[in-house]
Amino acid sequence: MKDTKPRHVDADYSLERVPFTARKGFWSMFVIMLGFTFFSASMSVGAKIGNGLDLHDFLLAVVIGGAILGAYTGTLAYIGSTTGLSLDLLAQRSFGSLGSYLPSALISFTQIGWFGVGVAMFAIPSAQLLNISPFTLLILAGTLMTGSAYFGIKGLEVISFISVPLITILGVYSMVTATVEGGGLVGIFARSAGDLTVFAGVGMVIGSFVSGGTATPNFIRFAKNNKIAVITTVIAFFIGNTLMFAFGAVGGAFTGQDDIFYVMIAQGLAIPAILVLGANIWTTNDNALYTSGLGLSNITKIRKRPMVLIAGVIGTASSMWLYFNFIGWLSFLNATLPPVGAIIALDFFLHRDKYRNEQFSQRTVDWGAIIGVVAAALVGNFVTVGIAALNGMIVAVACYIAADKLIYAKKA
Repeated sequence: MKDTKPRHVDADYSLERVPFTARKGFWSMFVIMLGFTFFSASMSVGAKIGNGLDLHDFLLAVVIGGAILGAYTGTLAYIGSTTGLSLDLLAQRSFGSLGSYLPSALISFTQIGWFGVGVAMFAIPSAQLLNISPFTLLILAGTLMTGSAYFGIKGLEVISFISVPLITILGVYSMVTATVEGGGLVGIFARSAGDLTVFAGVGMVIGSFVSGGTATPNFIRFAKNNKIAVITTVIAFFIGNTLMFAFGAVGGAFTGQDDIFYVMIAQGLAIPAILVLGANIWTTNDNALYTSGLGLSNITKIRKRPMVLIAGVIGTASSMWLYFNFIGWLSFLNATLPPVGAIIALDFFLHRDKYRNEQFSQRTVDWGAIIGVVAAALVGNFVTVGIAALNGMIVAVACYIAADKLIYAKKA
């Protein structure tokens, strides 16, 4: 089979695997994946962890949680780069041609929601600081973010190359300044340590980005080889999340705020605060919109770019409502996404033949996978013992294995 770009194929390969001629090297993939992990909400989580643990326990929670998150995303990175398939095309093989609509709808709906929330997260505090209407910034930010996501993986690469160094430099400066003025890291954490346990901290680290990490194949399928894919993903998730947690934890413990935006304002860095907030949200929102576009493309069979525009318009138009009414519901939906990744990974390693070529025996619906996601969502949201994301993945895997062995044991 020739590794060339077929006719009528878009640059993002919405409905087919990425050929090796379109693959990218280490640095391109690294900045894309690092920008993906630079998530404002992670800084808020970091502030909560920092206010609940001393320095030793904070580092322990971040390392353990980061290792688990890295293993999960690294596995999906290996699968994505091996197959060249997006999350939605992988789901076609593990959930069935029609069954894949469930994970595609879940991730599209969730990512459009987070895109809208992200636009408002930038517009509302920035408008207050600049004393202008937030709706002006809503439209401007939504348009720019949608525009860069429209251009696909190249747009993500350009934005990440600009945003990642900017966020890193300003965030490190803010953290170092807070550390010096606060008398050192040990002293800062000691005065803010609460009654949070390390286990709870690990759960917060994992939960902060495990749902977003499920979309890893959408981006890493462009990596030239498995080595680049796994290394860039694991390092990016470990470094990116650690930096976000550190920025939030140190600033939160020092100023009592839970967002680097307000931390930097308290430090007299108003303009850099706007730049950091905008760059941080832009990188994450671009990835969210890109992912939602691919999910909608799988459902409608329309190429990704028109779907990105539709998703961007919906997310921008509803951003204010989403920000004030939808975060709780989005958190509920987030518990359904890690089981999707777990089922895809398990199916890949059990039935690799389905992923090697296009002439595979495709089910319409894989009921084991569907039941697994539904059961995992219930467990992840309503069982309070343990770590929700891990609980859900365990249940999803158990349901899938049971169905795979009992229902589909006999081959046609």
